[in-house]
Formats: sequence, C-alpha cells, structure tokens
Amino acid sequence: MSSFATEQSSFERSQWVLNSPNPPPLTKKLLGPFKDNKFFFSSSSSKKETRAVSFLASLFPILSWIRTYSATKFKDDLLSGLTLASLSIPQSIVYANLAKLDPQYGLYTSVIPPVIYALMGSSREIAIGPVAVVSMLLSSLVPKVVDPDSHPNDYRNLVFTVTLFAGIFQTAFGVLRLGFLVDFLSHAALVGFMGGAAIVIGLQQLKGLLGLTHFTTKTDAVAVLKSVYTSLHQQITSSEK
Repeated sequence: MSSFATEQSSFERSQWVLNSPNPPPLTKKLLGPFKDNKFFFSSSSSKKETRAVSFLASLFPILSWIRTYSATKFKDDLLSGLTLASLSIPQSIVYANLAKLDPQYGLYTSVIPPVIYALMGSSREIAIGPVAVVSMLLSSLVPKVVDPDSHPNDYRNLVFTVTLFAGIFQTAFGVLRLGFLVDFLSHAALVGFMGGAAIVIGLQQLKGLLGLTHFTTKTDAVAVLKSVYTSLHQQITSSEK
C-alpha cells in the first residue's frame, strides 16, 4: 500500500512538473500581500480583537511557539548560542573595522539583531547580523561625504543614520509583506552581485597577505590592483637601494 502511494505521489509530482501551472498575474503579486493582511483590510467590524491578536501573532511568531517551549529545547539552544557566539563575536569586530568603526559597534550588531529576530523571526537556519559586503559598502560610500579620520564623530553619526533608514525600510517591507519583490531580481543580477562581492572581499585581503603598509581605501578592483602594484614596486625599489 505504501509503495502504491509513493508511486502515485511521484506520478503527481511528474505531472505537475510537465504541466506546471501558470504564474499568478502581476496585479495579484502586488496586491496579494496587502489583501492577506486582515488587520488592515477586513470587512468584519465585530472581530477587531481577534484580528489584532492574529496580526500580533504573525508579527511576533514567538507568541505561538513559546507556549510549547521546554527546558530541553532551551539547553540545546544555549549550547548552539555559545557555539555561534565564539564565531560571531570576533567576526563582528572585524566587520566593524571594515566599516571603519570602533570594535564595540561590531559587538552591538552581533547581539541586538539576533535578540530582535528571536522575537520576530520564523526561520531556524537564517543568519542574522552584519556581513562583509555591507561593511565594505559603508566604508567606501560614507567617507565620500565625511572623512572618518578628521571627523570621526560625524562619520559615526552618518553611519548610524544610514543603518537607521535601512532598518526602517526592512521593517516596512516585513510588516507589509513585500518579500515578493525579490522575485523581480534576475538570477544573473544575484549571481553577479555575489561574484563581485567575493572578488572585492578577496582583493581586500591582499593588504595583510602581502604585508602592505600603504593601501587604497577604495574597493573597486582597478584601484586595489593599482595600489598593490605601486606598493610592491616601492618595496622592491627600496630593498634594492
């Protein structure tokens, strides 16, 4: 009986692949998340309290699973948290250095975002916290407005302002269920971004790998390779003298 059910399930999956349904229209993709938000768009006025509780449960998934949380799960989560902290804390300090900020701000970003995501997140696999690409973007774009060496306080305040607006946009996207916008990003654009980010991160490690003292603050490949060539040429010339 089980083999027959397995074969039938495989046949149904193969038929679904061969005769896949048409994708939903663009209007449904755009308006669907707003219609699904029953707290704002509901014709029934007698269930406001129920809609409010449902909206809070969707906004804070912890309200749903905290009732079944046990001491065994807490023990496992504690061990996992300690293991990840041993990696994320030094990693966050490095990210702060990439963004040309003090190390303590890297510690803040390794502690506060996971706490917030524990209340509002629903995934057990996603990684929360700063990344090297974002840190490098901050260190390459913000210094064009404020010099971090001559005006460190203004630089720090401007970085805080940028991150504040990024958080506001992310919160708005989450509340309004606008995650479907990722579907409009082409695969080529995502692959190009990830490949370019990997190249930029690798080039930035040449400073420590080659022991260069004078290194460019730019992140593009041409400027980095030019800086490496110039620094190596100066070192070779000075050693020959």
